[in-house]
Amino acid sequence: MAQKNALKALNKSCKDVLKSKSLFGGKVIVFEGDFRQVLSVIKKGSRKQIVNASLCPSYIWHHFRVLKLTRNLRLTIGQPLAGIKETKKFSKWLLDIGEGNIGGPNEGMTKKEILDDLLIEQCDDPIIKLIQFVYLGILNSSQDPTYFQQRGLLALTNDVVHEINDRLLKFFPGYPIDYLSSDYVAKSDYIDENVDPTLYSTKILSGLKISGVPNPKLILKVGVPVILLRNIDKKRKGDYATALGFRLFFWVRI
Repeated sequence: MAQKNALKALNKSCKDVLKSKSLFGGKVIVFEGDFRQVLSVIKKGSRKQIVNASLCPSYIWHHFRVLKLTRNLRLTIGQPLAGIKETKKFSKWLLDIGEGNIGGPNEGMTKKEILDDLLIEQCDDPIIKLIQFVYLGILNSSQDPTYFQQRGLLALTNDVVHEINDRLLKFFPGYPIDYLSSDYVAKSDYIDENVDPTLYSTKILSGLKISGVPNPKLILKVGVPVILLRNIDKKRKGDYATALGFRLFFWVRI
């Protein structure tokens, strides 16, 4: 999905290094990508400029041999026949939308018919309706690791993620327990020694919600699963992350 100028520079560099006039110096180059996904980013560019920056309009494209994958092994292996048919139906529907075969011309606004099993029926609280559909029977299956591996919700922003987590927490019985972070301003080479550390109060630090970093207040209940995604302190050993994960889980199980 790189811009054609980058591949053009790679082609010239390979010819120069290998002292050959053949494309990429005679070497076999394998490119992987899907033009239905994110194209090259052109700041304030029009549709024509974005398409023109892709690989297809380049003179290199005529020397390519396109190979297409036709079977989704990740979603079909080990699945029953009914599940495979449902997966193929959904995949075909997505491809038809991407190719503009549904809803007529897609140069402007157009109407697309969404499958019935993907719609949320009219209700007062659609988020609760979605949670009940995806996490059906969560109280009886919360201790099964495969239960959470087979389902999940995608959200556009972290605020929506926090809202869904708060809603799911209410499904579990018991009283919630708050775990607060220990916030302080660490000494760094980028901070002037003359700067007063009191300017950065813990109240301001605890109000920051950064992507990839846990919230300053963690609300848990007994039996609620905890997933540790990464080790924040990369200077320490990997065992620190494992120990932290077990420690959190042990606190919850008491």
